[in-house]
Order: sequence, then structure tokens, then C-alpha cells
Amino acid sequence: MQPLEGIVVVAVEQAVAAPFATRQLADLGARVVKVERPGGGDFARGYDHSVQGQSSYFVWLNRGKESLELDLKDATDRTVLDQILDRADVFVQNLAPGATARLGLEAARLRAHRPRLVHCTISGYGTTGPYGGRKAYDLLVQCEAGVLDITGTADDPCKAGIAVADIAAGTYAYAGILAALYERERTGEGTNLEITMLDALGEWIQQPAHYSVYGGAPIRRTGSRHATISPYGPYRTGDGSTVYLGVQNDREWAVLCRDVLHRPDLVTDERFARNTARLAHDREITAIIEAAFRALTADDAIQLLDRAGIACARLRTAADLFEHPQLQARERWCTVDTPGGPIRALRHPITMSDREPVMRPVPRLGEHNQALRQEFGTRHAGPARVEHHGE
Repeated sequence: MQPLEGIVVVAVEQAVAAPFATRQLADLGARVVKVERPGGGDFARGYDHSVQGQSSYFVWLNRGKESLELDLKDATDRTVLDQILDRADVFVQNLAPGATARLGLEAARLRAHRPRLVHCTISGYGTTGPYGGRKAYDLLVQCEAGVLDITGTADDPCKAGIAVADIAAGTYAYAGILAALYERERTGEGTNLEITMLDALGEWIQQPAHYSVYGGAPIRRTGSRHATISPYGPYRTGDGSTVYLGVQNDREWAVLCRDVLHRPDLVTDERFARNTARLAHDREITAIIEAAFRALTADDAIQLLDRAGIACARLRTAADLFEHPQLQARERWCTVDTPGGPIRALRHPITMSDREPVMRPVPRLGEHNQALRQEFGTRHAGPARVEHHGE
């Protein structure tokens, strides 16, 4: 038995944030009915066609779901949705601002006759305040939350390379839904959840915000180096490669000096005795480390650091993840079926003893139309138009 077996989730969702949340639920055994626009579906289906003719976003975010095309403005299709909702435990939506009310999918209306329903709304900025009606996309929320301000080099701010605002919001939605289901077991009542991308990413950037506000100076953009810890970042080796390492405390600094750099004199050097001092002399530390690494290959340096117990890594590409020796050794890969053919997928990050995560197929658009309409009492397809979903 899976942890969420028997839980029914209805998802009126697009793009990344809501699909990320509901896919986590599907991986843990929930039945997720994904409502899509007739004829077009989730617009993330068209972001790219790199995975056997399918979108890399869509196959990542939508395995294990049932795809149902519904025109939410059509009376008969809306009846189908309502009938499914009558048996649902969770409703998740990330419609464009204002669409929820226009379609009658707001929490007060849906829960009026379904008090056990957990209603989860994901948006960019929430429904109130000066940004309440704004559309939100990941880059824009990264800007508003200050992520670009602290990411990149001194000269060039950069966005994070993955959709961190969407993933943050989806993660909190997932956690909030689990908490609400647990609470319902004790109270018998569902609840309303509101998750915003700005709130979620704002939580993730609290440390730099605290540092900047209470420290009296803005945090610096330092590329792949750490803004507040030294040594922490990339260091060149003699074969032209780069090794990344991080020292978290004075004890580790002492070990690095004695066992890796063979410079025990640095341990008592006042320029480097504490992290704040090391940060002020980071360029000097970089020169010392790279001088010691000049006689080493990257493999040699990694072995030396590992023996000393100093955390380190080598730079890999995104594609290299598929061949990562640690993931292979722990058998973290499995095969998932998609409309374009099987693909490799990483198992769900939560590992539970004596059970495997559910890794069901990625659905084609409308794959479950007939089965779901039959289950819920109608075969009518309805005209192919629907309120455009937002992120």
C-alpha cells in the first residue's frame, strides 16, 4: 500500500508550480486527475520537444496523472468536473489571476458542500495587495524576491538556472496539502491553502535578506564562490581542471592547512584564524590553495580532499547526472513510459523502507477522457475552448 493510496486529487494546472506539487502526490500513490484545455492541454506540453518529441518540462512534472480534457465554460463539462470534485480529497489550481472566481472554483464555493475538501491555490503574488492581479513567471518572481540581486558576478546579475520560484511554491503546496490531510484525519474538516511564489521564494532568501538588513551592507554577488564563507568555491588544478571545495568551520580550516595544503603555519595566521578574517582575505587564500593544487590533477586533488574529510566536488553538466556514480550505485534510476516511448527518470526523493515509489506513465493529452467520463456519468466532449490557465 502506498502512503497516499485512496486520495483523489483534481488539478486544474499548467506550467511548473502546481504540476510539481501534484506529481509529488502521484508518486506517493494519490490518484491525480489533471484537467487540461481541449485540443491544446497544459501549455508546458509545447515548451520544447526534446524528450522523444515531448516537452522536457511535461515529462518531468506529469508522470502518474490521468489527463482529462474539459472546457470549464461548458455546462456539461463543468458537471463532469463537479462530479469528480464530489469524490475528491484535494483540489489544486494555478489559474490566471481572476479566473478562479469567473469559473466558480474559489474555495468558498467548492467547499460549501464539500467541507472535507482541501482546496489549494497557487499564484504568483496572492489575491490581495498591489500585486494581486499580476501574472507571474519564474524569472519575474526571482527579480521581485531579490534572487537576481545576489546571483551572478559583481558585474552581471543572473537568474538561477532552474525554476526556483515555481519549485519553491510547488514544494510548499505539497507540504501544505500533506499537513491539511493529516489535520483532516483528526478534525474531519478540509481547509483552504494559499501558496504564492513570492512567499515561497522569499522564505528561501531569508538568510541573504537578514545579512543585508541587519549587517548594514548588501550581500555581494560572488559567482560560484560563497558570499559569506571562505574558502568555499572553485579552485584550479594543474591539469587545467577545477575542483570545488567548502570549509565550514575553523577545525576544517586547520585540517585543510595541515593535511592538504601542508601549511600548518596558516592555522595560527591571524589573517585566516576566523571565517570573517578569511573572507576578508579570500583572494590570498585562493592563491595559496591554487599554488598547492598546481602539482595535482583534479582527480588527485579530490582524493586528497576526501582523505582529509574536506567536502569537495567536481563540476558536472546537467547531462552528466544520468551517469552519476552515486545515483547509479544507489539504483536511483528507473524507467517511465511516455507517449513517445520509455525514458529514464529519477526515483522520488523520499525513500521509504520496504516500498517503491509509484512511477506511472506520463499521459498523452486526453488519454483518460473516455474512462473518466464513463466513470462519472457522461461521454459528452463539449466545445474546445477553456479559460486560459496561468502559472
